[in-house]
Amino acid sequence: MDKLIVVRGGGDLATGTVHRLWSAGFRMLILEAEKPAAIRRQVSLCEAVYDGRATVEGLTAVRIRDLSEMEQVWDHGNVPLLVDPAGKCLSKLHPAVLVDAIMAKVNLGTTIDMAPLTIALGPGFEAGKDADVVIETCRGHNLGRVIRSGCAMPNTGRPGMIGGYSRERVIHSPAAGVVRNVHAIGDIVELGEKIAYVETPEGKVSVPASLTGILRGLIRDGYPVPVGFKIADIDPRKEEISNCFTISDKARAIAGSVLEQVCAALCK
Repeated sequence: MDKLIVVRGGGDLATGTVHRLWSAGFRMLILEAEKPAAIRRQVSLCEAVYDGRATVEGLTAVRIRDLSEMEQVWDHGNVPLLVDPAGKCLSKLHPAVLVDAIMAKVNLGTTIDMAPLTIALGPGFEAGKDADVVIETCRGHNLGRVIRSGCAMPNTGRPGMIGGYSRERVIHSPAAGVVRNVHAIGDIVELGEKIAYVETPEGKVSVPASLTGILRGLIRDGYPVPVGFKIADIDPRKEEISNCFTISDKARAIAGSVLEQVCAALCK
């Protein structure tokens, strides 16, 4: 489809990219998994999978059942979202650009021939082999750098430093089971305070706050998780409550690089 951009993934970084491209006037389609596990749900368009629609900074994603509904969603100024984790619809759409923004740290099936221009975010891809270009997603000097040969920095497993904290910011499930939330995104929590618990066959396992700060991310209530699964994110900067509900600086930097590549390819 002429100048259609397909974005695989609808998490917080993908949402930053979609928002930037939508703001520039491009038509897009988001492809998502059946049960996305976004932590920063307030800024993730993938929430439309569950709720039918999701809005982030004025952009609304609307879940569609099939491709015939795309035009109607576009006519209302919104972005359609289709549950199609394997990208089966791509053979029918023939998009001009495909962006892999799943952020799985590994390639879940994107190939360089899926579109005339393929862009991949973060580790797990080799530019020139898996995608035409790769965008660096690691915080630091190279964040947003366009890589035309080689790979992004490998996943370190260490979250970026914010307010002097790194690993402490991210909370993983202490047990396998179903998460039940006690707090909500945007709440200020104290070190050791219960933010959620995990229901297991043996009983409830408490999930305490790893530090004092704002609960910036929290997985959906009722989501089933294995032990060690990422379920929450705390921002130690207690004065930054609005950060929970707006696209991050990291997502905007990455989105700017994607837009640069799209404009170079399509705006001629």
